[in-house]
Amino acid sequence: MTDPIDTTADTTTAAGTAAAIGTASGADGLRVLHRVIMPAERDLDVLRLYVDGNVVFGRRSADLADAAEQPAAERDTVPARDGAAGYRSSSKDDSAEIIGRRGIAVPSGTRVSFCTYFNAFPAGYWRRWSTVETVRLRLAVRGEATVLVYRSSGKGHLERIKALRFDSEASVEQTVDLPLAPFIDGGWYWFDIIADGPAAVLDRAEWCAVTEPATPGTATIGITTFNRPKFCVEQLTALAAAGDVLDVVDEIIVVDQGTDRVEDHPDFAAAAEALGDRLRVIDQANLGGSGGFARAMHETVEAGRSTYTLLLDDDVILEPEGIVRAVTFADLARAPMIVGGHMLDLYNRSVLHVFGETIARYRWWMEPAPHTFLGHDLAHAPLRHTPWLHRRADVDYNAWWMCLIPVEVIEKIGLSLPFFIKWDDIEYGLRAKQAGITTVSLPGAAVWHVPWHSKDVMTDWQAYFTERNRIVTALIYSPYERGGNMLKESLFITIKHALAMQYSTAELMLTAIEDALKGPSDLHPSIVTKMGELRDLRSRFVDARAESDLDAFPPVRRRKPPRRGRGVAAPHDRKAMIRTALLGAARQLRPVDEHPRTYPEAVVPHVDQSWWLLTKFDSALVSSADGTKAAWYQRDPRRFWSLVRRANTLHARLMKDWDALSARYRAALPELTSPDAWQETFAKAGKPAPVAKSEAAAKAAAEVEAATSARVDVPAVSLDSAADAAPGVDESGRAG
Repeated sequence: MTDPIDTTADTTTAAGTAAAIGTASGADGLRVLHRVIMPAERDLDVLRLYVDGNVVFGRRSADLADAAEQPAAERDTVPARDGAAGYRSSSKDDSAEIIGRRGIAVPSGTRVSFCTYFNAFPAGYWRRWSTVETVRLRLAVRGEATVLVYRSSGKGHLERIKALRFDSEASVEQTVDLPLAPFIDGGWYWFDIIADGPAAVLDRAEWCAVTEPATPGTATIGITTFNRPKFCVEQLTALAAAGDVLDVVDEIIVVDQGTDRVEDHPDFAAAAEALGDRLRVIDQANLGGSGGFARAMHETVEAGRSTYTLLLDDDVILEPEGIVRAVTFADLARAPMIVGGHMLDLYNRSVLHVFGETIARYRWWMEPAPHTFLGHDLAHAPLRHTPWLHRRADVDYNAWWMCLIPVEVIEKIGLSLPFFIKWDDIEYGLRAKQAGITTVSLPGAAVWHVPWHSKDVMTDWQAYFTERNRIVTALIYSPYERGGNMLKESLFITIKHALAMQYSTAELMLTAIEDALKGPSDLHPSIVTKMGELRDLRSRFVDARAESDLDAFPPVRRRKPPRRGRGVAAPHDRKAMIRTALLGAARQLRPVDEHPRTYPEAVVPHVDQSWWLLTKFDSALVSSADGTKAAWYQRDPRRFWSLVRRANTLHARLMKDWDALSARYRAALPELTSPDAWQETFAKAGKPAPVAKSEAAAKAAAEVEAATSARVDVPAVSLDSAADAAPGVDESGRAG
């Protein structure tokens, strides 16, 4: 049974009631928590993240005044029937039109819903983590319309709870107070709007709350960048155009760790002029993502102006409203907490790639938060029809593609561990949790980022940092004896890489274990030198030498056809998996003749790149995750057995020394993450070495050329001519 139409809500004219920025409380004590917004760019792929229904982009900003008069004009031109104001019936071709950043015009008889990722109010999160007990929906509408207010439970069950009527040519404001009590397990509030007669216009809507008077918080944004001037400048340009969002931003610090400098990009001057004194660029040698973000944290604390530091990757597209939402949520939290944003897919923009993450303690590996799923397409299955999105997701950490950290938390638990890349954000979240500080991944705050399936992070140079930092983090935080199943899993993965002819990856993992065994004193010194060492190491391996054209390799020729014409079947169970591994190892007892060293035996697309398939060949051309290059894998029995022997020895040693090593890392943690230790590292690292003029000119020309390409064409950054990083993954490693 639905509620009758509610005509008792307070209404006021909209004159003089335009919403202020979310962190400011008005004279009535109201603070805007969550503004209803439309896409900042005319991007059809993201529409369903903002509005659910038949919606198009309407008039551009120059025509907004004309658009605002449309409801009245339609009322005047549609003939009246039976003495009443007439209106035309809607048709399947009628579309609501987005008008600017806050408004939408809804044609006669049409319904649109704001049960969407960016515009539904995540009541379950505010109920659990904030001091707010009641939220107020405030709307300004012109024309004849009905607004239906809904809520959901943590189970995804929907309930209509209120209906508001509007009937005025002038914009009229109505409010409705809504309790947060029913949302202990999760759930959302949202509203739909229906044009009952002539077209109606939603001028604005916001979710507010009465709060205690307090000075609103502000943030310093820290962006770490490495040889991505185009992306970084685009980020700065978008921030400069973010309007009153900048009211909560004290400073934007760009830590430039590359040789292709942001300040040399042709569009930097315009972005810098627009941002004015808010922008500061710090040149620093490449210390990876952890070094760049540690610098941003340190500078924020030293400046003493901001309540928070907001860490942002350089290669993301940001929904600027998320900055305000994160700051407001943190301001009204019950206790100091870290507030992170979700990750949307940069290449498939309606896909919610990550909703929340936790650590699987026994395996010591990251995984989606319980009851959440990776890669959910909100255009195909919107919020209203996806029950798991209504359940509150509690996380262990939030990745640093977008993460707001209170200054008082930094002062309490320190800066990042000197990890260079990988696991730095995970470790920080675990350290905060151990100190009683919660991390919340807040719905409605998000960035578009390169998805993981477009990267070779588990096989390229990043494999070293993934392995070493996983081990170090487990040594500090794992609740299980000797890290649970992690060491056994690490050994199996190393051997699988060796079976798959990915010898450079296996070598990187073993080097990582050797370095972890050195103890905590190696972390700060190695952050300055390790990348050069890894470049030299990988240059010695054939499987790390990539070419952009398959014709750069000899033609594919297999001496013998597959037995009985059969392809390779995937192992169907654990027993078959073990049998395949043993047969692959037995194959290493046979020498490799000259033919597969002269000609590749097969081409293996990245989608088929699995260890059990690659064990069947003596050589193969294997493509990268992004599809831009391929490498020639060649079986080398002597190297295989050398890697297997070392893998067994090192894993046995790590197991034997686990307890003592764990105590050393735990004892060293406060010093490793201290401002003094980091300042010493910053000083030793210095600034990036200058590039030759001719090389800089070539890079600048390439950058100008790349600027004409689509926004999603993420530039790759080479380690050297033999081994390029995947798109969206550079030597700073801040691509997840």
